[in-house]
Amino acid sequence: MKYPKLTLLFFTYLIAIIIFKERIYLDFLSGFGYLGTFISGIFYDYGLTSGIATALLMILAKSQNLIIAGFIGGLGALIGDLIIFKVLRYSFKDELLKLGKEKIFRKLGKILPKFSIPALSCIIIASPLPDEIGIFLLAFSFKIRYGFVILASFILNTLGIFAILLIGNSL
Repeated sequence: MKYPKLTLLFFTYLIAIIIFKERIYLDFLSGFGYLGTFISGIFYDYGLTSGIATALLMILAKSQNLIIAGFIGGLGALIGDLIIFKVLRYSFKDELLKLGKEKIFRKLGKILPKFSIPALSCIIIASPLPDEIGIFLLAFSFKIRYGFVILASFILNTLGIFAILLIGNSL
């Protein structure tokens, strides 16, 4: 198979469409209540599971208080982002430092304002794009404090999840 990861990603989104369209697991998820929302929030962050988590959040929106569900989903997404951040910042630190010494990254560092990398990462985290990209950019910026990652992740993911819940509730 030429593109196994992209094929897998495509199938996860196909599964998400089927879950949403057929309302599969609705009774099962409703039994978990807000715990299901929290778990869906965790999986909302990861590229391979974000489609399925989005479909599940849209389904759960019909049976939950949207404000409470948004905050609980945002907490789950925060946990997911912190896992990504810790793994990238500490496990990949040596490779990130090497990558930062590459010619293209040195040039970008001189051209771009210092706030542009964190701003770009926040835009990515708030968007439907996989959070791994935004968190990677934050982890790559070693001057970013852990508290900023926590605050940005929670606020941005909560806003994204609120939007998903509102859409799910209106359908």
